[in-house]
Amino acid sequence: MVSIITVNYNQAAVTFALLDSIRRQDYQDIEVFVVDNASKENPQAAFETQYPEVHFIRSEVNLGFAGGNNLAVRAAKGDYLFFINNDAELTDHCLERLVAMFENNPKLGLVSPLICYYPQEKWTEDFIQYAGMTPIHPLTARNETIGKKTWERGQYTKPRATAYAHGAAMMCSKAVIEQAGMMDEDFFLYYEELDWGERVRKSGFEIWVEPRARVYHKESLTVGKLGSLKTYYLNRNRVWFMRRNYGGWKIAAFYLFLFLVTIPKNTLQMLLKGEKDNLKAFWRGIFWNFSLKDPEKRMSFKPA
Repeated sequence: MVSIITVNYNQAAVTFALLDSIRRQDYQDIEVFVVDNASKENPQAAFETQYPEVHFIRSEVNLGFAGGNNLAVRAAKGDYLFFINNDAELTDHCLERLVAMFENNPKLGLVSPLICYYPQEKWTEDFIQYAGMTPIHPLTARNETIGKKTWERGQYTKPRATAYAHGAAMMCSKAVIEQAGMMDEDFFLYYEELDWGERVRKSGFEIWVEPRARVYHKESLTVGKLGSLKTYYLNRNRVWFMRRNYGGWKIAAFYLFLFLVTIPKNTLQMLLKGEKDNLKAFWRGIFWNFSLKDPEKRMSFKPA
């Protein structure tokens, strides 16, 4: 059985479209969870009326991406758990192809489908958002998403190992939860699935992408135009990810690059563009990691 988990935040109509795509799946050995992450208006009645098969969980506090998903993880009974953004839709045979990956590879811990941007009327081919990821560079703390913003023309047809799964759509085995734990809720937004991927690998599992399974993603509906929110969490969590997963000379080199290159470059760019709110969010995000008020946030050099 697959436990399908999605998080809703002020987007009931968008989530309805996802649930409709789940209903169209041939694979129906499933249970479906919708976690409402403190939407302004409680949509429970609408969900229970239109989708009585769905387990609805309401949080009165916005717990972020990981926290919302983890509410359902604690209640899930599936052999596999499929995390899917509420602004995505599944294509035919998506679930069965992802499940088959686990059945054929006992070392598999996480797998993502090929993720494409939601089709536009003028498009004649799928436009790819994700076909895998490269590892995080220890100096710049950046990586690349394979295939992003390229047309799908049959170049990705075979499953293969990848550095990270994509948080918009990823399936894990119950064994991953038992051995590697759940996603860390303190990230709140961004980088939680990358941090989880590191723990999954350290627990002895592999991460793959299965391009024969496909979802369409309505990119950026959840965060919308809150530029400073995205700026804050991206930069806060990028530094925190490095602190949690790198040590020794690697974290020392990263700090050097951060203070000599990243901070001056981004500060200058935002000043020249007049992005005062983003600049404040950038600095707040970076220096959250070096607060002396909380020992967990202090600058540290972990052993390699």
